[in-house]
Amino acid sequence: MVAHILVTGGAGFIGSHLCARLWAEGHRVTCLDNCDAFYSPAVKQENIGRLLAMAGTTGRMVCRSGDIRDLQLLQHLFQEESIALVIHLAALAGVRPSIERPLAYSEVNIQGTLNLLECCRQYQVRQLLFGSSSSVYGARQRVPFAEGDDVSMPVSPYAATKRAGELLCYTYSHLYRLRVACLRFFTVYGPAQRPDLAIHKFARLMATGQPLPVYGDGTTQRDYTYVDDIVDGILLAWAWLQRGDTTAGAYDIFNLGGSHPVPRLELIRLLETSLGCTASLDWQAEQPGDVPITYADLRKSTALLGYRPQVDIATGMQRFATWFLTYSQD
Repeated sequence: MVAHILVTGGAGFIGSHLCARLWAEGHRVTCLDNCDAFYSPAVKQENIGRLLAMAGTTGRMVCRSGDIRDLQLLQHLFQEESIALVIHLAALAGVRPSIERPLAYSEVNIQGTLNLLECCRQYQVRQLLFGSSSSVYGARQRVPFAEGDDVSMPVSPYAATKRAGELLCYTYSHLYRLRVACLRFFTVYGPAQRPDLAIHKFARLMATGQPLPVYGDGTTQRDYTYVDDIVDGILLAWAWLQRGDTTAGAYDIFNLGGSHPVPRLELIRLLETSLGCTASLDWQAEQPGDVPITYADLRKSTALLGYRPQVDIATGMQRFATWFLTYSQD
């Protein structure tokens, strides 16, 4: 079924990959992004340029500048034409910055999400996918993390805002028969990764001979997930929304991860191999809000969505490195 899909945060790392995939599958895509200065807006402008160049004159890709905190702007967007699905990825991201700017994170991640939910209610959009985060699990020692685990103790404002978004989605699903899937992403990486994230940041430092900051003892582990696997999971979640009685409400939460945690030092060694250079390490104290491990339990996502990640960390790192070496020479 060809549909008109609104992707908030569509010019970002995950969003731009998703918009390209949706367009390639024949859908009409409206990419909404405010190109926030959290990292260089030029990066998102490059992503927008690639999307528009790919779409050409088909008219099935529209990129709009706008902020999800602007309710009036959103209402105009929803009024213009019927939207079948909202994929809500727009957010202020990052654990450490959220500790420094909690009010901004609340405004964007909570109020912005509420604005979108209100527009879905007002304009009878029946389906929404919400980009949540593995950070909602907090500093858990028991692994892997399952969707039914207690997530009542987030350890950063970012995590708290993502959990608040999940709760708001449930409320609107319950009250207004909105069909919602909340997708908990686990450390997404790949070509065109955000420049503030560890893999891209480390690659830039290594390429210029600068030391890499390593917090704690280097044993922290992350469940790295290749971006194409995340996009696959998003589309599988949409298919789940369309099953059953589409006039009735539905709500659920799904992990989208790689389910193979990688220690930080092992990640650096893989990056050295992929880039063909050696890293110098700058050991630093642990950072507030960091967690020792993330690890996705995929049993539910596999059973209900059919989600099975395909790209292992070594393959994904080589693909990232190929992109980075080309991109850094442009």
